[in-house]
Amino acid sequence: MPHTLTDSGRVELRLRPEDKATLTRAASLKRLDLTGYILRNMLPKAQADIAEAERLQLSERDSLRVLALLENPPAAPERLVRAAKAGFMLP
Repeated sequence: MPHTLTDSGRVELRLRPEDKATLTRAASLKRLDLTGYILRNMLPKAQADIAEAERLQLSERDSLRVLALLENPPAAPERLVRAAKAGFMLP
């Protein structure tokens, strides 16, 4: 019978005992369990890291260049025009 891989959602961390004690104490001060404390503090950071990686930030010069190209696009290369006329679909 084939083995089906399922994600249990479980994550294991190896911590120095003093680091675990610090996290556990901080969690108890916030009246959370350790998992809740880590999730509350790390999920927003993870979401910010993802958003930052997915966002392209242009300099003012580059932004102006993109806007200029959108307003006045360059002529299509002849090769592209021929492919479009032939009905060639780009991947």
